[in-house]
Amino acid sequence: MLQFRTFSSKLIQHFVLTSLLCIGSLVSHAQYYNSAFGKNGAVLRSALHTIIGSGHVVGTYADLWTDYYSTDNKGGNILWDIYSDIPGGTPAYVYTLGTDQCSGSSGPEGTCYNREHVWPATYFADGPPMYTDLQQIYPTDGYVNNKHSNLPYGKVNTATWTSQNGCKLGSSNTYPGSGLDVFEPIDSFKGDIARIYFYMSTRYLGEDAGWTNWEMANGADLTPAAITVLLAWHHLDPVSQKEIDRNNAAFAIQGNRNPFVDYPVFADCIWGTGDCTSLGLNNAMLNHQIKVFPNPSSSVFHIDATDMIHMLSCHVYSITGQELNIQLNDSNELNLQSYPSGTYLVRILSKEGEIKKVIVKD
Repeated sequence: MLQFRTFSSKLIQHFVLTSLLCIGSLVSHAQYYNSAFGKNGAVLRSALHTIIGSGHVVGTYADLWTDYYSTDNKGGNILWDIYSDIPGGTPAYVYTLGTDQCSGSSGPEGTCYNREHVWPATYFADGPPMYTDLQQIYPTDGYVNNKHSNLPYGKVNTATWTSQNGCKLGSSNTYPGSGLDVFEPIDSFKGDIARIYFYMSTRYLGEDAGWTNWEMANGADLTPAAITVLLAWHHLDPVSQKEIDRNNAAFAIQGNRNPFVDYPVFADCIWGTGDCTSLGLNNAMLNHQIKVFPNPSSSVFHIDATDMIHMLSCHVYSITGQELNIQLNDSNELNLQSYPSGTYLVRILSKEGEIKKVIVKD
């Protein structure tokens, strides 16, 4: 059942956020998704819909301004804006939370930030919960937000405009029909966009009466063309610490999570060729104890296991299921330099159980 939240002051809101953070820290992600484990395809999507729909605390559009202090704060009240940020570099401009916010798109790029529905509000029925869903409404530069407008996301062939951090707008053949304009974010945030779309398609499954069909979706159901580009971006740009932190903060405020940030394999099991039927509570908890980085990588992948995992062996398979002659070295590294670019499966056997990870070689 949906719940609506109202706050009479920022002090009350801060108390609620702090309390929920404490409660949330006691609940395992794996336990949150327990009823979805062992399922695949449409059945998995339906189970996840039930999980993330129940307990969804619905806020107001105005609440978002305060929410961003928790969800999109790089530190020191500096806004984390995916349309201006340059990971590992220096952005052309930065915004201070609260001070630089604006409701519209006044002025050129770098003037102020506002609230963007990553899934354009044009295409769904206006009103809560989707119109105020924190999981999909990001703070972004007002001018770039306006340039994105309600265009689909996709691969730009010829750019007619480029933002200061490298976002592009221009023609594309991503979707049926020639000459269609699309918006393309930089590589570092393509996975973020993809996982928001997977979330929206799952959260509002069967709740899309009145939604408009467009290039990326029919109602809340993603189109084949959208699935192709979003899965590619999902693999190109794996879940970052930024997304993990934002998901945790959004859960503390809104009471639901993005499953595709917590368990990226869910996307492949619903829209791709993945198989989650063997994924259980124990296996899911084990997966949180192993990290593979950098991912994607051009050659070497490092495997980092916590003290709770005692690895026995590691095996790498091609996308067709063929085991490759790749050995884990003494530094817990896999070297794929001599192998072609693409997606590979890493299967780790430990005393605690079997762990599977998907890696992408550039």
